[in-house]
Amino acid sequence: MDFPPVRDGDELRLSASTYLTYRQCPATALAKLEGIYGPETLPGFRGNLAHRVFARHLREGPIAAGDLQRVCREEIGSSALNYKLGPLGMKPSGLQRVIGEVQELYERFRRFPTEGFRGAEVALDVEATPGVNLVGSVDAVFDDSGGVKLVDWKTNELGSAAEQLAFYALVWTLQEGTPPVAVEAVSVGSGERFVAHPDAADLAATARDVAAVVDGIRSVWASGGTGERRGGPWCRYCGMLDGCEEGQAAVDLLD
Repeated sequence: MDFPPVRDGDELRLSASTYLTYRQCPATALAKLEGIYGPETLPGFRGNLAHRVFARHLREGPIAAGDLQRVCREEIGSSALNYKLGPLGMKPSGLQRVIGEVQELYERFRRFPTEGFRGAEVALDVEATPGVNLVGSVDAVFDDSGGVKLVDWKTNELGSAAEQLAFYALVWTLQEGTPPVAVEAVSVGSGERFVAHPDAADLAATARDVAAVVDGIRSVWASGGTGERRGGPWCRYCGMLDGCEEGQAAVDLLD
């Protein structure tokens, strides 16, 4: 498929996370592109650790209950999670609680079928149009009905799963030359599922949405601005909350 034309501008690497963030609050997405992130959070740390455990299970097989604590510590020590312990102020007792919560999630995860497993944490990176790379990481890829199914694990609610999976389906199609037959999000915590079967019209619609985000980012860059600010639940963990009236108002309402 062809990616829609976009305005000229600086090179851009657009991830699924930044794409979704821009649709919530353009200013936050632009700040992330400049390296300004919100504070580390305990749910984020727990979710990232759980995802690493899930990937290890898929690649190497089930993890015995007595080995899970060792595996968690190995995954922390060998990844960027190790550098988040300090900002989180994580004490040994707190880390022990997190590992216990990850173990509960893993006990649910290991009941999921793994037939047709092809790869875990599969990297996506394609130049959709000159100067624009779309990137991401799919939690798992499975063979399914003569094609592939892209799966995203969630440790909490499904959230913006439909938009995230649509982005992954588009990037997969641009990179591999053929669309996935299915995309699926699964909440390990609640058992909720979202499944879609993207067709040509779906992919074209997502491509137009992504192109609009590219145009929006490049337009702000060209003007030297910071982007529109929109308040919402996401403001609580925004790196620009201090000094943002919209964000402060949203957090006050949430509190």
